[in-house]
Amino acid sequence: MQLTRRTALALQQEGKAAYEAGDPHDASPYDRLGNAEQQFGHRYWTRGWSMARSAAEDVQEQAEATTGH
Repeated sequence: MQLTRRTALALQQEGKAAYEAGDPHDASPYDRLGNAEQQFGHRYWTRGWSMARSAAEDVQEQAEATTGH
């Protein structure tokens, strides 16, 4: 794996897809304590997962605000 911006973006998309599939936060296929490639993978996969969760929470908050709940 090359530790590049392109790879980071791909890992973020992988994390977002995992969130949408219902995978838990700790389901990352990368080891946060592993070698540099594993740590890189874990960092960006987790970032993507968190971004997807935040976006989903924002949508939910907006929906609740518009319905008055």
